[in-house]
Amino acid sequence: MHDNIKFLQGNEACVHGAIYAGMRFFAGYPITPSTEITELSSVLLPRIGGRFIQMEDEIASMAAVIGGSLGGLKSMTATSGPGFSLKQENIGYASITEIPCVIVNVQRCGPSTGLPTSPSQGEVMQAKWGTHGDHPIIALSPTSVTDTFYLTIKAFNFSEKYRTPVILLLDEVIGHMREKVKIPKEGEVEIINRKKPTCNPDEYKAYEYNRKLVPPMANFGEGYKYNITGLVHDETGFPINSTKEAEKLLNRLMRKIDDNLDDILIYEEYLIEDADVLFITFGCMARSTKESVNTLRKEGINAGMLVLKTIWPFPEEKVKSLSKKIKNIFVPEMNLGQIRLEVERVAYKDSCIYGINKANGEIITPNEINDYVKEVLKCLVKL
Repeated sequence: MHDNIKFLQGNEACVHGAIYAGMRFFAGYPITPSTEITELSSVLLPRIGGRFIQMEDEIASMAAVIGGSLGGLKSMTATSGPGFSLKQENIGYASITEIPCVIVNVQRCGPSTGLPTSPSQGEVMQAKWGTHGDHPIIALSPTSVTDTFYLTIKAFNFSEKYRTPVILLLDEVIGHMREKVKIPKEGEVEIINRKKPTCNPDEYKAYEYNRKLVPPMANFGEGYKYNITGLVHDETGFPINSTKEAEKLLNRLMRKIDDNLDDILIYEEYLIEDADVLFITFGCMARSTKESVNTLRKEGINAGMLVLKTIWPFPEEKVKSLSKKIKNIFVPEMNLGQIRLEVERVAYKDSCIYGINKANGEIITPNEINDYVKEVLKCLVKL
């Protein structure tokens, strides 16, 4: 076997993808089912001159990651549901201070301690709204082990490019699944690094409002002095009690994501061209759903599938466009209807939307999906 082909868990692929992207700092606290990410980071980072630290809790882990990024190192942390809840305050801090970092959440069944070793997709809304206030966020969700490797790289690229926290929203199924992964050679996959200032240090504004909406970022210790605060701040980073400046700052933070949707939105289409039934799904549910699509087509039902790799921002225009062509939309997800709420929000005028849900720690099987779809279609025929 070639050296660049590995048999990896999803959690392990995440670490390999992070290191390929340039991660050189990891701070975390072990929690099932993400612990392998912490463990492997502790082994691999010292070998390449990186730094690993186990913190006393998840709050401190997120704070350490912010500090590592400010020092110039691409930084990541990993956790699961309860730890993700604890990280939220510092995720908000990283959002308003525009500090690049990657937060991996390997979802398990909740709420609270829940079922620690059982799969779930219950943090979809928390990924977007977990921290308070309007804030920018990008959240990606892989469907396979190989997908995890490449979306981890994307997470770092988006984080550095847009100076924002990026959440990699795995689930226990993907995190603990093992598959063959071919690791690309150095230079085969694009790696994006943060844009550095080129002005004189005394002219530097860490939060300058420029045309691209993402100001250059100097690392601590490079001679560029600036203030960092969680308060609303001016272009130099110092707090300011101005409603005008607050509006200017928050609008820029949101626009740097909203104005770049063509770059950020990632999704896959499967057999949509002639579909009468559309599935919209993500993460581990993409596999069950794809099998369901194939089975339904053999039975004469033209099904198709839209797989969301970017969860946030939500691909509103794509979903809206499909809803005008396909009247029956089914949303399989391992929660009680979180993505379905978004689909309903943008497509309710043109389509009937049905949730296929399970939140008991078991994956939804293709047969369960098929049975539900056929029952709904049968009832529609009777009507």
